[in-house]
Amino acid sequence: MLQVPTFPVSELKQALAALAERNVFLGTSSWKYPGWTGQLYDEQRYLYRGKFAETRFQRDCLEEYAQVFRSVCVDAGYYQFPSPEYVAGLCAQVPEGFRFSFKVTDEITARTFPNLPRHGKKAGQRNPHFLDAELFRAAFLASFERHRGKTGMFIFEFSHFHPRDFGRGREFVDALDHFLGQLPPGWQYGVEIRNKSLLHPDYFAMLRQHGVAHVMNNWTHMPPVAEQWKMPGVMTAESFTAARFLLKPGRTYEQAVAMFSPYNATKDPYEEARQVAAEIIESRARAAELQKTLPSFLFVNNRLEGNALLTMLAVLMHLGLLKPPPAP
Repeated sequence: MLQVPTFPVSELKQALAALAERNVFLGTSSWKYPGWTGQLYDEQRYLYRGKFAETRFQRDCLEEYAQVFRSVCVDAGYYQFPSPEYVAGLCAQVPEGFRFSFKVTDEITARTFPNLPRHGKKAGQRNPHFLDAELFRAAFLASFERHRGKTGMFIFEFSHFHPRDFGRGREFVDALDHFLGQLPPGWQYGVEIRNKSLLHPDYFAMLRQHGVAHVMNNWTHMPPVAEQWKMPGVMTAESFTAARFLLKPGRTYEQAVAMFSPYNATKDPYEEARQVAAEIIESRARAAELQKTLPSFLFVNNRLEGNALLTMLAVLMHLGLLKPPPAP
């Protein structure tokens, strides 16, 4: 692990800016991690009467994050519709050229509401607004109309479907096809699935017809991004690519939280993920040099290795954009 005094913030900033100029945006999944204090964040900014002020940190750390990074994936959009005020508040904290990607609210993507306390009486019930294009336009997309320049990709994340949700994968593909056909043009859309059986030529072909990206993802029961990247037809949006490095396959979210919190160090290096991330970045940067492309997005989660910042540094070292740290 890189020690705090040698954490190369300025070099990281320079490398990320260079990639953004080539239409490849690297970011993390969320940004409010006190464990990054001393690495990305300056603890002195968040002290109150000599103690770390969690409220101040949660409120203000995005501005410091955006001094280094050019993009972030906002997971909060999955849990409730982002209001115009919320989106405007985020955009006010970041410079021009920064791109927010948002997970779309599960009121749109949940076929059946999970049995979780936050769903209250809806838990376990069929969602009447599943793939409701009008609700998406009115309750989600409308909040971004005034902030197109700082908007990246909208990710429709679908949790693992069970037989009670769809008897056959084709039923989901047909429903998604109808939904995507109703979406307003001019935005970047991506679809992330959690059923490996859906990684089928028909699914890829349908996304390609709409110019929507298949979001390659590392998740518990999904083939790793390294495997998805090699699948024929996976590049469903010809002008951009999306990938999210979330978990090491076989590991659950709960296991990763217990293993890696407070996310201040790399605890389980995942070399395959680092290598394929570098390969995707290099491929998309080269494509952007040869032809006009839309921004591509890669996001890294703390729960992949323990610390998304250090994972990012390792990927950039693979690309030769950062030098390895000096030997102790």
